[in-house]
Amino acid sequence: MSHEHVSNTKRIWFVFALLSVVTIVEVILGIYKPAVFHLNHFLGMNLLNWIFYILTVFKAYYIVWAFMHLEGEKSSLRWSIVLPIVFLILYILFILLTEGDYIYGVFKDSTIKWNF
Repeated sequence: MSHEHVSNTKRIWFVFALLSVVTIVEVILGIYKPAVFHLNHFLGMNLLNWIFYILTVFKAYYIVWAFMHLEGEKSSLRWSIVLPIVFLILYILFILLTEGDYIYGVFKDSTIKWNF
């Protein structure tokens, strides 16, 4: 039984390039804050923040996909790992947006002053 060594150099460089491009896009959007994304809102948050969340989740998923070798696993194992994480991310995002909006409303509409 012989095992042939397969070089993953090309794969590593592809993952590096993809994650670098996504990070560079995030940095550029964070520096310039295009008005088309920054001033338009969707579900209580501006589009720029949604883009950051989506790109960050994409990077996290791709890191798990590539470096934890999930791409070679069975579909059921992949989903058993990814689905709870996606659910928890959406759940914490919902909680943060709901509570943040409530606190903003309390400070905006009451006599309590912003002291921070």
